[in-house]
Amino acid sequence: MDQLTGSRALVVGASRGLGRGVTEAFLAAGAEVVALSRDVGPLGELASVQPRLRLERGDAADPVLAGSLLDRYRPDVLAILAGASPLLRPITRQTWETFSTSWDVDVRIAFTWVRESLLLPLEPGSRVIVTSSGAALRGSPLSGGYAGAKSAVRFLAEYAAQEADRDGLGITVSSVLPQLTPATGLGRAAVDAYARRAGVSVEEFVDGMGPTLTPEAAGAAFLSLAVAGPEQAGAHLLTGAGLRPLD
Repeated sequence: MDQLTGSRALVVGASRGLGRGVTEAFLAAGAEVVALSRDVGPLGELASVQPRLRLERGDAADPVLAGSLLDRYRPDVLAILAGASPLLRPITRQTWETFSTSWDVDVRIAFTWVRESLLLPLEPGSRVIVTSSGAALRGSPLSGGYAGAKSAVRFLAEYAAQEADRDGLGITVSSVLPQLTPATGLGRAAVDAYARRAGVSVEEFVDGMGPTLTPEAAGAAFLSLAVAGPEQAGAHLLTGAGLRPLD
């Protein structure tokens, strides 16, 4: 595959889970990939054999880091997948601090990177892909404010797309809402918790979810948005069966 040959992608939250799948998909498509993570260790082996992979260690919520990396690398594709792991408890066992973690981290990350990409701005034709969650559509009663925060991320992407269009920047902003999946560390913990809440085995719970969303499938979905035309912008639900536009 060579859809991204000659392009540069910056993946925020790149080392594990869906972010790792997106990183590998972009590399396979020929892109030079800048991978940002708090812990770049899981990508060390891949970086040692892949000269087009550059590792950057840092906090995705740091606005100075966001501005400096975007200014330094000027990516053609910006994929934002970083976020906090919510405390998996019912609302009665949350504190305000645990309930609001996703607002303080996930929404802040999305806001910071999207804002910086428009302020710079990135070059016309650039793609910004922001990760929300399927929980924004269905709720997430064991994840505190997670579902509301992810809904805010989706709206934030829509607002940014409107401003990019109003200012004639030529930047396409999309959001992706992945379904719950046992194929990542974060998702597996949530699946276990919701299976216990429902009083069924993990296997029964997973069987009722339909096709499993894998990091590889997420990578393919993000790649499709990275090379799509502006008409494919907007919000997309991502399941094991692929992307489905929501707008």
